Amino acid sequence: MATILKTKDLTKKYGTKVVVDNLNLEIEEGEIFGLLGPNGAGKSTTMNMICDIVRPTLGEVEFMGKDFRKNRKELLTYLGYIPQDLAIHGNLKAWENVELFTSLYGIKGALLKERIDEALEYVGLSEKKNEYARTFSGGMKRRLNIACAIGHHPKLLIFDEPTVGIDPQSRNFILERIKQSNQNGATVIYTSHYMEEVEAICTRIAIMDNGKIIATGTSEELKKMVVEDTSKITLEEVFLTLTGKKLRDY
Repeated sequence: MATILKTKDLTKKYGTKVVVDNLNLEIEEGEIFGLLGPNGAGKSTTMNMICDIVRPTLGEVEFMGKDFRKNRKELLTYLGYIPQDLAIHGNLKAWENVELFTSLYGIKGALLKERIDEALEYVGLSEKKNEYARTFSGGMKRRLNIACAIGHHPKLLIFDEPTVGIDPQSRNFILERIKQSNQNGATVIYTSHYMEEVEAICTRIAIMDNGKIIATGTSEELKKMVVEDTSKITLEEVFLTLTGKKLRDY
């Protein structure tokens, strides 16, 4: 399977504080890759460097076989980023939010309208398309956030903790939509500090702590790093063994 994204010695320092430390990742086309770690592990900083929102202190990002920074304008058209902080405008209607972000990729006219309707239907907000985003619940805002990122049909979707602070029903809806996006051909990177989410949807998982990747593999492979009989251990216990920390404490 082809590699769609690769980081080489990706590092971010703020003064003497190392937030991300020589990160080397390879994301294969067609997978749902989970980045699991506590708050403060460096997950969001890593995603921001991958998207060139934050410039790395050292290292490179290669996307679709090309240096991301040198080919940023071209490669951004294949990337959809759903940030942890909501990137929607409360004083715009739902359809206007999707229009704003989708049109940034040069999509116009009848195709733009089609993509707006398609994105809102995909996240279950078609009936709310003419309502202002400020009136939405937390879960609806999260779904609208996703709609704004998928209108241009990206090849790679990055979800940075998209279920923080929302109700279980909205969380399950988002997880199902992520799996459907993957089935429709998108590669997904999913960051979280919720063990059960990562284990439920991810084909491969990297455990991250203190800016470093501790281990990478499928859920079963990670468990086998600790015990031979994987039925006798949970992924949470694996995290505790490999990092010396309880993920739920964060």
